[in-house]
Amino acid sequence: MTYIVVILSIIMSEKAKRKAEEIFRKHGGMLATKEAISAGIHPRTLYAMRDEGVLEQVSRGLFRLSSLPPLSNPDLVTISTRIPKGVICLISALAFHQLTVEIPHEIYVALEPGTEKPRIDYPPIRIFWFSGKAYSEGIERHKLDGVKVPIYGPAKTIADCFKFRNKIGLDVALDALKSYHNRSDFNLRELLKYARIRKVEKIMTPYLETLL
Repeated sequence: MTYIVVILSIIMSEKAKRKAEEIFRKHGGMLATKEAISAGIHPRTLYAMRDEGVLEQVSRGLFRLSSLPPLSNPDLVTISTRIPKGVICLISALAFHQLTVEIPHEIYVALEPGTEKPRIDYPPIRIFWFSGKAYSEGIERHKLDGVKVPIYGPAKTIADCFKFRNKIGLDVALDALKSYHNRSDFNLRELLKYARIRKVEKIMTPYLETLL
């Protein structure tokens, strides 16, 4: 009788794992623990799949099917999944848009005031608080590894960099402005729009005049 119970338990466990794998694939192959449980995956099944190598733990509380190709942008994808209301900003956004030679050692993330500060052990993050249009305007959504990652566009990011020039360095903002000016997608109207939103138009204008 015990033998039959064990066999049935194994069959049910394997069935649960197959169902869980289907759920993961339906969601692009990656889920946070809370999302997986809400979708009907038992925590025991989730951790068993991890221990068996079916799932890889991208970061604490975030799992991904091991059979999928390696992530090309693991840090940005992780942050987007773990911080749904966060927007990639400042130096991280500049690096994504290839507007800086700086190598960010943290992921720069914008959040609205009142949002709970995320607790993430990896990758390291640096939070900046944006409010009103400074937060909501200029967001682009780039599909990276099957995940739509919100990132501020080039013009908005440059305006943000001038706003936070004392924290990230005026030289970083100026280099980004020069790089953006030399690109085919340079848009002066859009740049000035975000400069006004960020209230840095007077600061940015003299530097723009030397380029135009």
